[in-house]
Amino acid sequence: MATANGNGDAVEFITVGTGGDARGITVSLQRPAAGNGLAHFVWLGGYRSDMSGTKAMELAGLAARLGAGCVRFDYSGHGASGGAFTDGTISRWLEEALAVIDHAVKTIGTRRAVLVGSSMGGWIALRAVEELARRNGVEIAGLVLIAPAPDFTSELIEPNLTQAERTALAERGQFEEPTPYGPDPNIYTLKLIEDGRQNRVLDGVIETGCPVHILQGMADPDVPYAHAVRLMEHLSGDDVVLTMIRDGDHRLSRPQDIAKILEAAEALAGAP
Repeated sequence: MATANGNGDAVEFITVGTGGDARGITVSLQRPAAGNGLAHFVWLGGYRSDMSGTKAMELAGLAARLGAGCVRFDYSGHGASGGAFTDGTISRWLEEALAVIDHAVKTIGTRRAVLVGSSMGGWIALRAVEELARRNGVEIAGLVLIAPAPDFTSELIEPNLTQAERTALAERGQFEEPTPYGPDPNIYTLKLIEDGRQNRVLDGVIETGCPVHILQGMADPDVPYAHAVRLMEHLSGDDVVLTMIRDGDHRLSRPQDIAKILEAAEALAGAP
């Protein structure tokens, strides 16, 4: 089913999964201008973010100015999509990302794409490239990774668990953590943490086969900039640019941050 949003973009509702695992995913598809040879942008949001956030909308605006295609969507349990947030895992959200890309291929003819991943979306982007390499149909022209958080469950959460949090995971299957980004706490489930171990990327050489531009704030309280440096070391076979923003936070949503993100995305979307 499709409708149109206020920007004239098509809003599609697709189903991912079957039976009791089925969930409705909301997708915004921005068609490219006729004859436009630029790669399409695919937005991969962060944990508890949605496709109406500042960076996602700015990317859609860039695509409109360039006449390029743009794909945005909400993971299950996020934004306008169905499903329970606490059912979410990296594998589940990756499955949805791949289903959305497949849908974009069929609907707006996406054949070349720049994946733009923010925070957890950076992890999803790296896993998506790995999975897409096994298929035919979509060439990844580049990755823009914004404060990327690959392996955050095993690298940033598990080592810092308090005894109370470990007890909550064992007894309730989840724990809650206050966040400065909204009134509701972040929820981390045991299934998310266990599944994260199965989706690790920082355990060997990462081969994306495309240029990668990482943008990282040095004042990021959530993902230390050393994490971005470590990621760059694992991308040893790729053409990688790492932009450190000295006073940048985790969101990187200030006008000057957005300008750097859009510059990187536009450069990677160049015509073949």
